[in-house]
Amino acid sequence: MAKTAVIIADMIRDFIDPDGTLWVGESGGLILPYVAATVDRMRRAGAVIIFLCDAHAADDREFTRFPPHAVAGSRGAELVPPLAQQPGDYRVNKSRYSGFVGTTLGEVLVREGVSEVHLLGVCTSICIMETARDLDDRGYRIIVHRRGVADFDPQAHDWALERMARLYGAEIV
Repeated sequence: MAKTAVIIADMIRDFIDPDGTLWVGESGGLILPYVAATVDRMRRAGAVIIFLCDAHAADDREFTRFPPHAVAGSRGAELVPPLAQQPGDYRVNKSRYSGFVGTTLGEVLVREGVSEVHLLGVCTSICIMETARDLDDRGYRIIVHRRGVADFDPQAHDWALERMARLYGAEIV
């Protein structure tokens, strides 16, 4: 039986807390209630819950483009409250923009029999869009929650939503 999964990308302290190294701005905090409510509702409905989180090595090459952030094991790499991993949920750590590069995300989706993936989190034009591209390449139905994604740049956010719908067939709800 095909299942639905919810991928919650990078809802961690370094992106969502105003004191975080790469704070996305107020938009990150504004989506938090929607994200938390959606995760709770979909968990109760039996969806597979996957927290997809940056967890970099201290010398990650990404730090040539962005300040050091979300170093594995640091406070900045922790999920932001009220989000919390519950028994049966997955946490997939990543060090690249797409959740598929060098991770077990693909294995989790196949093992769980997932056919439809809902995307929530940050940043719309980076990790959300790159993960959506790879979901499309693998044939998943993609649903991006407009109220549940945010970006550093409102124009990039809008552009990414349009691009995901047009190129990857994502349904924007």
